[in-house]
Amino acid sequence: MLSNRRASSLLAAFGVLLLIAGCSLPRGAAIQSEVLNEQESEDPSFQVVPVTRNVVPALAQWPVTGWDGQYHWFGRDHGPDSNVIQVGDMLSIVVWESENNSLLSPPGSNMVELPPQDVSANGKVFLPYVGDLSVRGLSPDAARRRIQASLEDISPSAQVQVSVSEGRNNSIDLVSGLQAPGSYPLESRNTTILSAIAKGGGIQGGLRNPLLRLQRGSKTYETRVSNLLEDSRRNVRLRGGDQIAVVEDERSFNVLGAAGNQTLLYFEKEHMTAMEALSAMGGLQASRANPKGVLILREYKANDLKPGWAGPDMQQVVFTIDLTSADGLFAARNFQINPDDTLLATESPINAARTIIGLFGTVIGVSSSANNL
Repeated sequence: MLSNRRASSLLAAFGVLLLIAGCSLPRGAAIQSEVLNEQESEDPSFQVVPVTRNVVPALAQWPVTGWDGQYHWFGRDHGPDSNVIQVGDMLSIVVWESENNSLLSPPGSNMVELPPQDVSANGKVFLPYVGDLSVRGLSPDAARRRIQASLEDISPSAQVQVSVSEGRNNSIDLVSGLQAPGSYPLESRNTTILSAIAKGGGIQGGLRNPLLRLQRGSKTYETRVSNLLEDSRRNVRLRGGDQIAVVEDERSFNVLGAAGNQTLLYFEKEHMTAMEALSAMGGLQASRANPKGVLILREYKANDLKPGWAGPDMQQVVFTIDLTSADGLFAARNFQINPDDTLLATESPINAARTIIGLFGTVIGVSSSANNL
């Protein structure tokens, strides 16, 4: 009678186990095979690309998604070493003479201070007995020599003194992200970006991954502030009319699954590899994650599609990385993450088996307890 009861309990236990196995066990992330099983269908909607060292160079040539691929900055610094006169500047001109009865200076004086002259839209200033004289693009010293030469027919002994007050076209605007934004005159054409930031009181605290944006004419240039500090070649000289704003770098990617953090992560540097992204998200959860199933989901545009390894075959691509091999680890160190990518750390299928085994043991324990009653 006891053995029959024990047999009935075992059958009940196996029945419960089969019921549990047939149901979806609660998990924090998908298993890799569940995500990729559509690839085995006749008409899959996405492409699967295993990331290995051999294919990383080819993948690097694929179209970049989420942004332009790099911040556009100046190739070289072409700024002149001295300040130059621009439209809107104001010239203060003083003429010194040693002759009597001059046309310029009043009786009893050997000096005349001309009324301040604004540099006109065509780059000229007006001088008595001379007319309009072009000074735009000259340094203050070159303008002084030109003005003095133009007065030789009137006063051969005249000596000229010129000072320049910078106008709108010889100043810069610090727009945002600085402690003291505003318009600042260029003291010289040797004023660099870091000098301008210092004039503006420095960068505001609390800005996440600050990005410096410089507008010059119709073009916009960008560089991360950290790159500006690390590379002196990026500290270019400014020109009149430049506008500078410091903003937060908004590029980001999603992290899901059996990761240390499931969140939206912002780019900590201009380029981030898959390995750096894994570190930024706190790594994989050792008790849950499948190190063979790290997936990067990315969407391309229709005109990005190219045959073979020149580009993706489909707009939706899943890149897979196996972190259990040296090949996969080295590939992860070189494969670039793009803005708007989704990094999914899949769950290990072993966890499901462990759950079933644990539940099986629990059921057997309950059955044994019942038989002992």
